[in-house]
Amino acid sequence: MRASIDTIGHGPIVELRLARPPVNALDPALCEGITMALQRAVEAGAQGIVLSGGDTVFSAGLDVPHLMGLGSRDAVGAAWTGFLDAARAIAASPVPVVAAITGHSPAGGCVLALCCDYRVMAEGPFRIGLNETRVGLVAPDGIQHLMRRAVGAHRAELLLVTGELVDSARALDIGLVDELAAPAGVVARAVAWLEALLALPRQPVLRTRAIARADLLAALAPENIDIETFVDAWNDPDTQAGLRALVARLGK
Repeated sequence: MRASIDTIGHGPIVELRLARPPVNALDPALCEGITMALQRAVEAGAQGIVLSGGDTVFSAGLDVPHLMGLGSRDAVGAAWTGFLDAARAIAASPVPVVAAITGHSPAGGCVLALCCDYRVMAEGPFRIGLNETRVGLVAPDGIQHLMRRAVGAHRAELLLVTGELVDSARALDIGLVDELAAPAGVVARAVAWLEALLALPRQPVLRTRAIARADLLAALAPENIDIETFVDAWNDPDTQAGLRALVARLGK
């Protein structure tokens, strides 16, 4: 499978750019590419990672048309497992990872960003959030935890239940992202944040980071995702109707 990841060096920092146009939809190849690219970058000595996307879209989330075309329950489960493996790889990275959110980032794109240490988003009419309920899906508790740790329990509840996607200015205001930058400068700001972090004593930073992110890794443990229940829900009539409506909209 083609990895669909571009690797760009910034000194000790490595940028991994999602490169599956037009919207970086997360199919199994792209998810595997994220996991493998992170591993290779760390093994090659990267001290920090920037995860970036395309112009106007960071990632549109899971490739729903691809998932809808899979012929078996096992294949759907494997595709979701591959996505969760990519999210866990980001969360478990032994070096800091910054999301350079270069545009829209709904659903799975938001999940990947929430697994990063820091989030820089393009200012402007770009939207981010977990909109699963709007297409008939239920985010597992582990995924909901990612939103809660960013914006707080009550605000997370409202966003998750309504499936609201917020624009970049509100995302900054509620803590869903950490800073905004002009679209052309998002990656540069992500690199600059990492450079400042790398100037600090390395081992204390990494040990403190590991303690602070322990809840993130726990949230993504298999028992807090329950992929079997999620795949069962995928085949629920209400969910399938919502997904078919989404695919129809995407085709227009």
